[in-house]
Amino acid sequence: MSEFLVVTGLSGAGRSTAAATLEDLGWFVIDNLPAELVPKVVELAGRPGSENERVALVIGRGGGEQGGDVTGILDSLRVSLNRVRVLFLDAPDEVLVRRFEGTRRRHPMGSRGVEESIGDERKVLAPLRDLADIVLDTGELNVNQLRNRVLELFGGEGQGSGMQTSILTFGYKHGIPLDVDLLFDCRFLPNPYWSEDLRELSGLDPAVRDFVLAQPETPEFLTKLDELLTMLIPGFVREGRSYLTVAIGCTGGHHRSVAVAEALGQRLAGHGIATTVFHRDIDR
Repeated sequence: MSEFLVVTGLSGAGRSTAAATLEDLGWFVIDNLPAELVPKVVELAGRPGSENERVALVIGRGGGEQGGDVTGILDSLRVSLNRVRVLFLDAPDEVLVRRFEGTRRRHPMGSRGVEESIGDERKVLAPLRDLADIVLDTGELNVNQLRNRVLELFGGEGQGSGMQTSILTFGYKHGIPLDVDLLFDCRFLPNPYWSEDLRELSGLDPAVRDFVLAQPETPEFLTKLDELLTMLIPGFVREGRSYLTVAIGCTGGHHRSVAVAEALGQRLAGHGIATTVFHRDIDR
């Protein structure tokens, strides 16, 4: 049985980058596909002997009006197929406005102003966003970071079953990520930034890692997180969730959250829980 991924979302949120990344990963990508052709493509890809085991359907470019049609198609596909997922790319309005103004492109929704067109498209796509398996906020991601995020989510082998757990680190001063399920704050730990020897390093460097993990509160914090997640994750799996994103934040997303996330990822992997770690703000 083939695996299908529907990639959609707001214009300017990164569909083209996501599509190119999936193609590099070996997915068979069909871009700008009219909604009414989706069932036929799925039928062809699912035939015995088909070499297209992973198919990505990119829907919605310049056509937010397709959103209502796609929701009905997805409902029927999810009944008939084992693996149909939806990736919805989103970003704050002010970011989308800035991106359109920077490229001088006309918004595909029509002749109204950019802000009004974004609002119109957001309303049309709201039902499809509600159906998404994962909503990826690209507002704080550059092109390379978005590519890495897609690689993390869809690049692994053997991800066709079960639930994928992702740990995302961030800095509060850069904004709280919107596309997360659980969020934890580790700003109660001493900040390595105030040590001149550690300031220019990150939580991936042994000196910072050792500093953070050596704090009296850190082992108990990690143990509590470990216990909580190992209790919650089986429940999410039973409910049919495909993804779980856990965010861990500190002031800048550079030291404490990075060290804690790496340690937590190792603990979860030790329990047999497939986990990836993504550091959003580590290079800022």
